[in-house]
Amino acid sequence: MVRTPREPSPAAAGGLPSGSRALLDAVVAISTDLDLHRVLSRIVGSACELTEARYGALGVLDADEGLQDFVIHGIEPSLKDTIGALPHGRGILGLVIKDPRPLRLSDLTEHPASYGFPPHHPEMKTFLGVPLEVQGTVFGNLYLTEKADGREFTDEDEETVVALAAAAGYVIGNARAYSLSERRRQWAEATGHVSDALQPPIELNEAFAEVTRILRSVTGARAVAVFRPASHGGVELEAIDGPERVAAGAVIERDGRRLLAAEDLTDGLPIVLDGVQRWAVVLPLRSALREAAMLIAVVGSEEVVRDPQEQQLMQTFADHVGLALDRARAVEDREELAVLTDRDRIARDLHDLVIQRLFATGMQLQGLRMLADRPELVGEIDTAVDNIDITIKEIRGTIFELQGRKDASLRGDLRRLVKEFVPALGFAPSVRTVGPVDTAVPDAVQSELLAVLREALSNVAQHARAKQAAVELEVSDDEVFLRVTDDGVGLPDERFESGLRNARSRAAALRGFFAVTPGPLRGTVFTWRVPLS
Repeated sequence: MVRTPREPSPAAAGGLPSGSRALLDAVVAISTDLDLHRVLSRIVGSACELTEARYGALGVLDADEGLQDFVIHGIEPSLKDTIGALPHGRGILGLVIKDPRPLRLSDLTEHPASYGFPPHHPEMKTFLGVPLEVQGTVFGNLYLTEKADGREFTDEDEETVVALAAAAGYVIGNARAYSLSERRRQWAEATGHVSDALQPPIELNEAFAEVTRILRSVTGARAVAVFRPASHGGVELEAIDGPERVAAGAVIERDGRRLLAAEDLTDGLPIVLDGVQRWAVVLPLRSALREAAMLIAVVGSEEVVRDPQEQQLMQTFADHVGLALDRARAVEDREELAVLTDRDRIARDLHDLVIQRLFATGMQLQGLRMLADRPELVGEIDTAVDNIDITIKEIRGTIFELQGRKDASLRGDLRRLVKEFVPALGFAPSVRTVGPVDTAVPDAVQSELLAVLREALSNVAQHARAKQAAVELEVSDDEVFLRVTDDGVGLPDERFESGLRNARSRAAALRGFFAVTPGPLRGTVFTWRVPLS
């Protein structure tokens, strides 16, 4: 075994060994590409060509000093598949990782650290390992074996590879910088597409579907989905996209609670889809105004999920989606407030101007009635006064409606009721409405629904000790669905159920359904569902 000191060799310092033309050509060859994986392949190929090695490899180190990537030269793809899993950085390969200095062996199989070879692995004896540094940090190691004609690697071979590794460090640094810049550009474009897709007004289902398509296009994921906790303890898929969406959807349904409990799993969670190893990246959609949801990207390469830069870019994308959803909701709320403000202004104008003028006109007609000398004229004046009185009553009814006392927006009533409970709760619950809430729900159902919601929020305020809560109202063609969830301690075992009994009775009277169940992780789920027919 020959272990060379860490100090730079003459080759690394600038004094090239014999064959300098070949080394220069190799350096030029590896400098003509900016794709990192192709650069690594060219480095390995050039090292094998310079030293007449039959096999070569470049192992890229991860944060735990193992191998996160292993670029191979000299082994056919079919043989590579037969050999199986790539090395993890133990045995002889681990020697260069632990002590990053050049290492030459005449027969690596006789070394005490040798683990032997897996089945179908070609025989290898002579060995040369050289560390490869990028910007002062060990990036990986070059491994060369089986010099031509069974000869051993020489001092000149070692110096040549050390010089090549020194030059390769700069090339890899440039390729990494370019790769990161290109990825940031791609993610910036994806973020811009999300901003365009989530311009208000938005339909959540369509918005989430567009988010999954955009994320899959930029990550190359096998499947991307948006899901959230469901009342039955599992998960509810909002959108899913990708060639493996069926298998991914089944895994999400099966392991949804585990994925939700993991949260923020940007470093990847191993899963199996149809017998094939995959990695699931879970990203929370942080939203202050929408119900909590999660993004999951199922990728086929562990390298993607282990890259810290890629993790940061993915989480930034998810945060931008959450902000875009909040912005859309804020715009919707502002528009609704503008409508309500305009209604109040119209109501004031009708009361202060129109009604007062009509009233004054009626008084004038009554004064003229006393001066009328013909019965038919008196009758016409009385009819005109009566019509004015009727008009005043109709305008007052319109004012009453504009001010929201009779036929107000159910969506607005819902938000006002939730706002009433903010002081008692200590926080503002999120509110989510789906479907024709303001047009499809009959008045009788609206009054019952608001009473049930009041009871649910009262229970959260009195018993839950919650820090978050969500109110969800969905209206479809045939039913109204109300769900209130919290993250508190749940309802006490011994409780007086007068309010809950009333909610159950209100549902039964409308041929509906009512249930109070534990949340998927903690807290309580309050469900009230009635048909519209």
